[in-house]
Amino acid sequence: MAKHGKRVRAARAAVGDKENLSVEEAVALIKSNANAKFDETVEIALNLGVDPRHADQMVRGVVTLPNGTGKDVRVAVFARGPKADEARAAGAEIVGAEDLMETIQGGTIEFDRCIATPDMMPVVGRLGKILGPRNLMPNPKVGTVTMDVAEAVKNAKGGEVQFRAEKAGVVHAGIGKASFDEGKLVENVRAFVGAVSRAKPSGAKGTYMKKVSLSSTMGPGVSVDVASATGN
Repeated sequence: MAKHGKRVRAARAAVGDKENLSVEEAVALIKSNANAKFDETVEIALNLGVDPRHADQMVRGVVTLPNGTGKDVRVAVFARGPKADEARAAGAEIVGAEDLMETIQGGTIEFDRCIATPDMMPVVGRLGKILGPRNLMPNPKVGTVTMDVAEAVKNAKGGEVQFRAEKAGVVHAGIGKASFDEGKLVENVRAFVGAVSRAKPSGAKGTYMKKVSLSSTMGPGVSVDVASATGN
């Protein structure tokens, strides 16, 4: 922990007072400061002018990043019969029905994305208090409640990222790995920011996108110029 703290302080000193950098400058700085022994995740955080407690200000959606996330996504699917077979064939690691519900209720959650066929939602609905806070609850609005489970599994493993505004109006996600080429990270940043921009709710007032920042898993945050992030 002491070494980590020392390295973060050094990275922050390198960042200095640089704020509102272009996406290209921010990505280059993040990559230069990502010196951990593992491939750090590059994370994005957007501060939005919304209050998600109001239904007409909720921001939620999904985007497929052009260069993927670099993460090995484990997928769980609630399905029976032929649909369960389709999910397994598409590469889902965990497939089940009531048995899967009981496993989750028991505290075992070994997946990053949860998909369900519509007929399974009465079962999945019992897990709302467990899956909801983890942003794992299947939802038709983001394509995770569907009869086309094979396509949903394929998308989940192919760079699809879900996003949802938290209480303070913050949206965050991993958008790649520090080992990615700078150009690929820049493309992913703009794709993600563009998706959040298009998801602007009807009840949003004033400035919608207030701040954009990037960081790596072990590094400090870097403020990014909003216009650059949106490609304007």
